[in-house]
Amino acid sequence: MFSRTFMKNGVIAVLLHLLIILPFFAAAQDSIAVNDTLSFRLRMQRFDDNVMLDIASHRTPKQTKVMLFLSRSLDYGNLGVPAALLIGGVIRNDAQMRQNALYVASSTAITAGTTLLLKTLFKRRRPFIQNLKIVAVYDPLSTSFPSGHSSSSFSTATALSSAYPKWYVVGPAMLWAGSVAYSRAYLGVHYMSDVLFGSSLGGGTAILMRSIKNKRL
Repeated sequence: MFSRTFMKNGVIAVLLHLLIILPFFAAAQDSIAVNDTLSFRLRMQRFDDNVMLDIASHRTPKQTKVMLFLSRSLDYGNLGVPAALLIGGVIRNDAQMRQNALYVASSTAITAGTTLLLKTLFKRRRPFIQNLKIVAVYDPLSTSFPSGHSSSSFSTATALSSAYPKWYVVGPAMLWAGSVAYSRAYLGVHYMSDVLFGSSLGGGTAILMRSIKNKRL
């Protein structure tokens, strides 16, 4: 029953995200709004480029190693957190902990799916492709907007913090998510706007799923 409810909630969450995003996407395609949209895009692109160039100019080999480690920690966090909650719930026979494991995993999975859909819709080029002055530490193949690392890490961290609102959970969780998100801009693979939107998307999805879950249970 709980699993079926979360599947329904997932569909609702995706639809709500689409209702928020699609008007902007449609406006970007509307010939009537071409001039205003182009002007906004140029200003945003200029801001993004300047931020990326500034970050790249302050890279050091030591910092780059740390940022690569943080970026690569995403899968361990996304898989490890719900897995640990599930195992702990089974060992302790704690139904609430098992439900929290499903809540965290579902929030992150829905965020990942929504992120993939938005990447397909917007097809924004990576910074190092858009601007040849920007040099990335490595070259991912997928599109740029929004940042999947940012959305997934903040979804996991926000869901975990919502399930266990203790300072010793919230602090480390948000610090990890913020570090993962920033690492994507530092490494030159995402614009800062990609990172900020992705972070908001992930956190918002987790909060939405928590609200729906509380009403259903």
